[in-house]
Amino acid sequence: LLDKHPDQVVYVAWDNFTAHQDDEVEAVVRGATGRLVLLYLPTYSPWLNPIEMLWRHFRREVTHCELFETVKALLAATRNFFDRYNQMPNRLLSIIGSNAA
Repeated sequence: LLDKHPDQVVYVAWDNFTAHQDDEVEAVVRGATGRLVLLYLPTYSPWLNPIEMLWRHFRREVTHCELFETVKALLAATRNFFDRYNQMPNRLLSIIGSNAA
């Protein structure tokens, strides 16, 4: 996002996902001070984070009541889900409710 908007301040909704606490992520955030503004979301507030709506569809369509025999099978189902939604950008936007950066 910073590369895509080099002359602008970028605002990011920041949830409590554990990957956001990674040293590399924190280094990028520190390096972008002044250009990157984090909007911290309260814990357990998926209604404030549009991507959570896509994850809800993912769980319903891919992983709900499903036991994959192999990681390869799970990855194939995941890829299939995202390939389908990549072919339907308007549907994707209707799910997340925005036109993300």
